[in-house]
Amino acid sequence: MLGNFVIGLREGLEAALIVSILFTYLVRTDRMHLKRYVGYGVGAAVAVSVLIATALQQMSTSLSEKVEPVFAGTVSIMAVAFVTWMIFWMKRSARSISGDLRARLDSAASGGAMAVTAMAFFAVVREGAETAVFFWAAAHASQDVTSSLLGLCLGIALSVGLGIAFFKSAIRLNLTSFFKSTGILLAVVAAGVLTYAIHEFQEIGWLPGEDAIWLNLTSVLPDGSILSTVMAGLFNVTATTSALQVVAWVAYVVVVLALFLRPAAAVVEKQTTPTQEPAPL
Repeated sequence: MLGNFVIGLREGLEAALIVSILFTYLVRTDRMHLKRYVGYGVGAAVAVSVLIATALQQMSTSLSEKVEPVFAGTVSIMAVAFVTWMIFWMKRSARSISGDLRARLDSAASGGAMAVTAMAFFAVVREGAETAVFFWAAAHASQDVTSSLLGLCLGIALSVGLGIAFFKSAIRLNLTSFFKSTGILLAVVAAGVLTYAIHEFQEIGWLPGEDAIWLNLTSVLPDGSILSTVMAGLFNVTATTSALQVVAWVAYVVVVLALFLRPAAAVVEKQTTPTQEPAPL
């Protein structure tokens, strides 16, 4: 539940910030008549995201026992790739996203209402599609779809509230610190989804080492206990974890966080000074 709450909060807030920037810019440029078209685009993006999550669930339940692990493992790998890219994209683009959106909105506004709707749709649908895929993978990794859905909804609800507060200038939030903190948590959740994918591929024989158990916590994490549910939901730590899963989890977290937390290289401006003539001897 906690892992999916972070997913909903992080992805939802990114989408909410996009919408808030667009609405604020329309207000400041006296183009209030275009607000509803932005709303149409956002609504369509949300609908598409829900359809993606529903389609994944329907496909998963309709597959045979032999094919379902292949599907679940493949979607989980895709989800890890999406969220990894998203973490680094936001780190790189956070400072320029507002200006980029304004420029795109100006261009779309000159093309009419449908262009504004399309612009808003494509600005938000990427966040929604990533959320749908990653939520599905994380929910299946935790094996508790109900609590995962509840956590996602709570995260999205909070992000919507924060987005409204941003638009009304009711709060100020250090977005750099927020995205850094949630980026760390998402990296941990993504590592758990990665180990779930490995487990699925080990079950069907695509990867070796299913019986090479390095972590056996059956006495500490009995099935159905609160602790086992929390550990599975946030870290995807199950009672028995293979060596390959442990290695993959540690390697992913170490590499991603080392790159993510590395300070951005400072840009050093070279100052040119006039060449001085050597002093006469």
